[in-house]
Amino acid sequence: MIRIGAHAGHPAAGGESRKVGQIEDQEAVDLAADWADISQGLRKDLGHQLFSQWIRPIQLGGFCKDTGTLDLYLPTEFSANWVQDRFHDRLSLAWKIARGEVRNVRIGVHPGRRKLGDIDLRGQDGFGHRAANDAVPGMAMASIGEHGFTSSVGLDPSLTFAAFVTGSTNVLAFNAAERMAKTETPQFSPLYLKAATGQGKTHLLHAVGHSYLQGHPRARIFYCSAERFMIEFVQALRQNEMMEFKARLRAFDLLLVDDIQFIIGKAAAQEELLYTIDALLAEGKRLVFAADRAPQALDGVEPRLLSRLSMGLVADIQSADIELRRSILESKLTRFAPLEVPADVIEFLARTINRNVRELVGGLNKLIAYAQLTGQTVSLQLAEEQLTDILSANRKRITIDEIQRTVCQFYRVDRSEMSSKRRARAVVRPRQVAMYLAKVLTPRSYPEIGRKFGGRDHSTVIHAVRLIEDLRKRDADMDGDVRSLLRQLES
Repeated sequence: MIRIGAHAGHPAAGGESRKVGQIEDQEAVDLAADWADISQGLRKDLGHQLFSQWIRPIQLGGFCKDTGTLDLYLPTEFSANWVQDRFHDRLSLAWKIARGEVRNVRIGVHPGRRKLGDIDLRGQDGFGHRAANDAVPGMAMASIGEHGFTSSVGLDPSLTFAAFVTGSTNVLAFNAAERMAKTETPQFSPLYLKAATGQGKTHLLHAVGHSYLQGHPRARIFYCSAERFMIEFVQALRQNEMMEFKARLRAFDLLLVDDIQFIIGKAAAQEELLYTIDALLAEGKRLVFAADRAPQALDGVEPRLLSRLSMGLVADIQSADIELRRSILESKLTRFAPLEVPADVIEFLARTINRNVRELVGGLNKLIAYAQLTGQTVSLQLAEEQLTDILSANRKRITIDEIQRTVCQFYRVDRSEMSSKRRARAVVRPRQVAMYLAKVLTPRSYPEIGRKFGGRDHSTVIHAVRLIEDLRKRDADMDGDVRSLLRQLES
């Protein structure tokens, strides 16, 4: 049996056991790589919403070579049963194609995780519950127990305000979300969080729920995705339980709805959400919505609902800049202590993986997992080798010509000086900076860079790169110049 994340070898067992452990570690890495490929295909086939709800939470379990059985684990029985019913055949076929030795895929709940019951919207108290770390965006609500409402409302326990790294691009949304969760009456409601995929809007949505529960332990909280809202609405409609559905929905103190863009075109569900918003606002309740676009850009949504969504505060989360990306990576490193990740690797990841925060953190996790499973040291070379797919998707195609042109404009020197033989300081330093940037921002080798700078030898380029690296550490002005040029070239 091969276990992901568990080393089968024991140092005391001698060389043979270490060899077996290394083989199993490599097989575990191979399984993880196959799963990454399968996941990518499923994301394209199923779309972002279905993939995020049901496939992303899957964890690799053990693989038994004797029976050809691979275990896939989900956080709860509800999600495991859902995936078993709807995606088992597709997952089995995908694994058989990717790895012929997999003959059977078994889907279940991780043996070490407590099993919870399915959501029940029709119980006597009207409140279902879900494991806090279940990423499936169902109708997750506070449940009434012997000691009042519990704090398990389908919120990911890791997504708190304390774990959210702020910068200039997200501080407005962070402060607005924090204000919404405070005990005093909010200045605005609803709060509408707008951000592209992977920039932190869902994190803030969960954080509002956690923080509000700390101040209001008996609060009734409703958290779901817009798509799940529509599913439950249709079920209530079919089962002739709309009165109960409306009563339960309007009894909550805090309403959290994610991915509101997926309510597009559903007239009846939109109308019910509109009435719910009006009822909760009239009672001074709190509402937070999250979407990947502004309210005005939601096509297929009736004007009255658009008006309600935008009547409070629309807080935009911009793409994380380089400083914020560095801070996020450094904050995540505390989880992997005492594993050492060199500063040049952090700088490389922060500079290269710039599409969204989720990919950035995923890249770091993948790199560290590979290093731990194979016993290798985290290095710049390892990052470039193992994160090829992520890096290629994020890397902006910057040319040496573009670098030379930008540097010449910045230092106000003629473009011809990049290839000239002049050695005046006013010309040499900009040329060296351009060589350094060419090495940092392009995949070109030292000899290739040298040829673009008047046919210079590769040793000249190496000297320039090392010199600028050293100057950046000692000279604040030089470091500022290089940072400014990087921002211009990467924008």
